[in-house]
Amino acid sequence: MTQHVAAMMIGCVALRILNAVTSFDAEPAGAPKDKSALRPAATVMLIRDIEDGEFEVFMLQRTLNAAFAGGMYVFPGGRVDELDGIDELEQFCDGLDDTHASGLLQIPKGGLAYWVAAIRECFEEAGVLLARSTRTNQLIAFDEDEIIKRFDQARLKVHDSVLSIIDLCRLEDLRLVTDSIHYVSHWITPVGEARRFDTRFFVARAPASQEPLHDSQETIASLWVQPQHALDQLARGELAMFPPTSENLKFLAKYKTSAEVLTAAKKVSNPVAILPRLRTNSDGKVIGVLMPGDPGY
Repeated sequence: MTQHVAAMMIGCVALRILNAVTSFDAEPAGAPKDKSALRPAATVMLIRDIEDGEFEVFMLQRTLNAAFAGGMYVFPGGRVDELDGIDELEQFCDGLDDTHASGLLQIPKGGLAYWVAAIRECFEEAGVLLARSTRTNQLIAFDEDEIIKRFDQARLKVHDSVLSIIDLCRLEDLRLVTDSIHYVSHWITPVGEARRFDTRFFVARAPASQEPLHDSQETIASLWVQPQHALDQLARGELAMFPPTSENLKFLAKYKTSAEVLTAAKKVSNPVAILPRLRTNSDGKVIGVLMPGDPGY
């Protein structure tokens, strides 16, 4: 396949996924009736070290039958739920309160909910829980059969909204490691789309004692991949992904090691919100996406 043909295929894929910027599915109960209203969302890029001092990032493939973005490769993430922002959660968060979090996101309040949502969605979709045990003061380790079974059950309950993150923290004596999750970019779904999301992207080191895995429901496959390799596969038409996903991969690909990524992420300050625009023809039909800096944007 030539790069020209691959680029055409990727462009066609992009037209199919304009109305989503992360791995979202059906609307939750009580969702706003105005589906064009911006919904807050959070996505987390999990990274880990590999041989030769380099690193990989974890990605999931959406189910082919998904309401949105079927077959797309994404990072774990989803909508910010109401329970992600309850005041009581502050006491279960390490090194970050709502005032500080909201300042980092440049919003009046409710910023901490994005970090909590990133942790919750990562647990639901990838089975990775970014939390430490207050009993050991170490990141929670899934290293015994009984522990694995218990947290597998908790993962399903959190996904089904039977168990909340705050209840899980109370039940297992956990604190969320919010101070180890770094905000790096901000993407907004184009105006004109039926469903729009205001998504914050984060990066975190994956716990060594937890192995992420897709849930076989909303996602059907998963992989660890070096960022540049993922971008190369995108260019060849072998992986399909959202523009926000590929652009965040480009951020990761600038660095050789996970330590360099995390150092750079800590220095990110006030990321500019990126708002792609829909490109239409004379009949009003969407024929493409314009990014900031593109001619005609």
